[in-house]
Amino acid sequence: MAEKPVVAVKIDGAKKRLVAVDATRGVALLGMIAVHSLYESTDAGSPTWSFAVFGGRAAAAFAVLAGVGIAFMTGRKRVGAAAAKPTIAALVTRALAVFAIGLVLGSFSDAALGAVILPYYGVMFLLAVPLVFLPTWLIAVAGAGFALGVPALSHVWLAHLPQANLDNPVFGDVLHQPLSLVTELAVTGEYPALPWMAYLCAGLVVGRLNLKSVKVAAALLASGVVLAVGTAVLSSQLLNRWGGLAHIWAAAPGSDLTTAETSELLTLGGDGTVPPDSWWWLAVNAPHTSTPVDLIGTTGAALALLGLLLLLGHVTHKWVRRVVTAVLSPLAAAGSMTLTLYVAHILFINSDYDRYDATLGYILQVIAVLLIGLCWRATAGRGPLESLVTALAGLARRLASR
Repeated sequence: MAEKPVVAVKIDGAKKRLVAVDATRGVALLGMIAVHSLYESTDAGSPTWSFAVFGGRAAAAFAVLAGVGIAFMTGRKRVGAAAAKPTIAALVTRALAVFAIGLVLGSFSDAALGAVILPYYGVMFLLAVPLVFLPTWLIAVAGAGFALGVPALSHVWLAHLPQANLDNPVFGDVLHQPLSLVTELAVTGEYPALPWMAYLCAGLVVGRLNLKSVKVAAALLASGVVLAVGTAVLSSQLLNRWGGLAHIWAAAPGSDLTTAETSELLTLGGDGTVPPDSWWWLAVNAPHTSTPVDLIGTTGAALALLGLLLLLGHVTHKWVRRVVTAVLSPLAAAGSMTLTLYVAHILFINSDYDRYDATLGYILQVIAVLLIGLCWRATAGRGPLESLVTALAGLARRLASR
């Protein structure tokens, strides 16, 4: 018997999506657009406000919410043996569909403008399939292992693996360099799937909680803040007080990076990994470094954001409630079709239509994303790419159930 997906709550007698989850996706989408469209650094080399807020955190929030979505699709509980075959078929089909969309998108985009995350998501979705059969506590343990153990293993592996080309993967890579592609998607790329499984594990755990509970929302907010702030403080102590930075600079002459590149990596973050020349690099808390403090800190930021928006959904004061609804509604509408809007964003910044300066271009994209989300939800409902992926997954589930 197929599981009953719990992706909705009852509001005023109608079945509707959990607004705060979609709104969190919407915030993450706007954050990722900001990372791609706005400047990363000032003339002095320090991060801009937008990159300081969204750099690394937007993509991490997407990954955490992907785990929440998988939990919703599997009934927010451990999948039993009776439902194993259709569940595996649906999840694998969804993973392959997202992977294929990512490869097509990579053919039309330049990684210098924005690395396409979808092929990495496809790999992560495949790796998540065994997790849905585990109890929640074991998923939490696995998540800790991915966050703490995989970065250390990757630090050892990097010296023995081919260097990532950091181009957007395309279908030709699957045919001509499959092993290199797998290595890059799993370990050495911009969004390496193995350490990033920490995000999906966190999302799976959160998705099995009662997200309609005020206590759960408050716990997510509080724990998220503790993780985000705690890792930042820990990283600062390790690097500055305990000499981590000195060890990193002492090892820099043996690195492939120049002095300027090392400084930029420490300030603005990396492309998915850190140099293997010093173990102290694992104490760096910078975007897209996939260190333990980066993975845990950005997970905390995602949990805090979700917890905050869940709490806002419980506001009862009349006028405050109206303001909250006015803010969350367009965010949730965009967040309900992030796959479609993300693809549209990548295509736009790679097209001749993107002739605007950074700030105006970002503002126009935000307006377009929110308006399209509201209009599409009010008329067609689910986004076109979301409908395609869901239809394929549903077909696979039905065929496997026969």
